[in-house]
Amino acid sequence: MNIAEYLDSTYLKTPLQAGISENETLKKVKDLAQEAIDHHLFAVMIRPDYVSEIRKYIFERNSDVILGTVIGFHEGTCSLDEKLKEALKAIEDGADELDFVINYSEYLDGNLKHVREEFLKCTQLCMQNQKVAKWIIEIAALSDEQIADLTKNISNWAEENFSDNDLSKIFVKSSTGFYETEDGKPNGATFEGIKIMLDNAGKLQVKAAGGVRTPEDAAKMINLGVKRIGTSSALALIKNESSSEAY
Repeated sequence: MNIAEYLDSTYLKTPLQAGISENETLKKVKDLAQEAIDHHLFAVMIRPDYVSEIRKYIFERNSDVILGTVIGFHEGTCSLDEKLKEALKAIEDGADELDFVINYSEYLDGNLKHVREEFLKCTQLCMQNQKVAKWIIEIAALSDEQIADLTKNISNWAEENFSDNDLSKIFVKSSTGFYETEDGKPNGATFEGIKIMLDNAGKLQVKAAGGVRTPEDAAKMINLGVKRIGTSSALALIKNESSSEAY
């Protein structure tokens, strides 16, 4: 098993969250891209602000590393128009993959119509531009029953509205890694949560994100059936080391 082929190497902290400058953040993001190039990781996942610069960086090095970004991050509560605007700019800046935070707050409030419209319009924008769309459902905010239900709804909406070729470019993803839980509960992917997602994702692929910190955990996720793993510990994982990173 080549774990590197499954990894989205991730850095999503803002300068304010990390307590560093804009220039220092850009350097971290460039270092992330270089690490992915050097070690043949599948993708880098960064904030939208840095997509244009990193697109150029990857191109200049003649690399095939995939460039991903996040939309509506991390709360998912911005309006549909804001998500579409942010997504369109990311596409124009050169993103290959867009990881949207679904409006799980609207889902929890019972507004399934809003969530469906958001999914359909944002996914359609990605498919029209030959981009991959991943939908973060934030499993730490949901019960097991809600994880199953929201995953199943996304799967049904996808299969009802997109071709089989499109379905291969649509994922359901577990977590942002930024959700604040209580009592030390996991805020990212768990084996139990991922199993529920896999059981309800239909033809869609599943991405495990957050909390995968050892090569053993990564291998177990892959053996369960996930096709991608989002992690800030990519280098440690491929070097067969454990990591204390939060994501």
